[in-house]
Amino acid sequence: MIRRLNLAGLVLALLTVAAAVAWAFPLVWAILTTVAPEADGAPLDGLVVYAKALFGTPIGLWYLNSLVTSGTVTVVVIAISAAAGYAISQLEFWGRKALWYLILASFMIPVQALIVNHFLLMNSWKLVNTWAGVILPQLIAPIAVIVYKQFFDSVPKELNEAAKVDGASHARVLWSIYLPVNWGVTAALAIIVFIGAWNAFLWPFLVVTKEPLMNVTVAIGLVEQYLDVGGLAAALLAGLPVALVYLVFQKKVTEAIMLSSGIKG
Repeated sequence: MIRRLNLAGLVLALLTVAAAVAWAFPLVWAILTTVAPEADGAPLDGLVVYAKALFGTPIGLWYLNSLVTSGTVTVVVIAISAAAGYAISQLEFWGRKALWYLILASFMIPVQALIVNHFLLMNSWKLVNTWAGVILPQLIAPIAVIVYKQFFDSVPKELNEAAKVDGASHARVLWSIYLPVNWGVTAALAIIVFIGAWNAFLWPFLVVTKEPLMNVTVAIGLVEQYLDVGGLAAALLAGLPVALVYLVFQKKVTEAIMLSSGIKG
């Protein structure tokens, strides 16, 4: 029996290592390619390649555009979704069930199916080639509302009742009680929304045509217009922020979600 367990553990470890290698290979290959010698054999320091990509292109401005739009989308989506999830979960009002079913139904509609309508709407509002035009359509996040609603359903009702006895408003109950006890859910959703907004390509590509207003994921294709080298390095730099966000917050989010999962209704 022990030998079987050891063999199973060895197989599982080997499969894990193989999966890690398969996942890391494209990234390692890309990094090695950027620091490899040029075709004529003259070595080109990798730092020089990355320096050219950083300082030889407007990538700093593109970073700023991505940071502003992605950060705004994240903050607004979390605020709206938390409030909507709380209202549907804890309040009684006319049309509550219909609203909930509408949110569930909207979750099944592909974002790509709404692209034309979004563009026509942003164009009618004169928001093409603006940060607002990039941000507004990305605020539709029914999955975040669904997650919050399901979590708030599991929070003990006694917390809400005790807060009402003390005269707390619904807004205070939400921001002072319900959100603090689900830090893991909020952190996980914020990271997912931020990464999704940062990596968004199709909508920012359609709604922004002016280079100074482009997000880094869209504008990265313009690097070759500035440099004869550094395109791949710039692409790696474009994905660096989301990688750092995940690496920095991975442990905290995992621990917080495990703690939050202990709350049962």
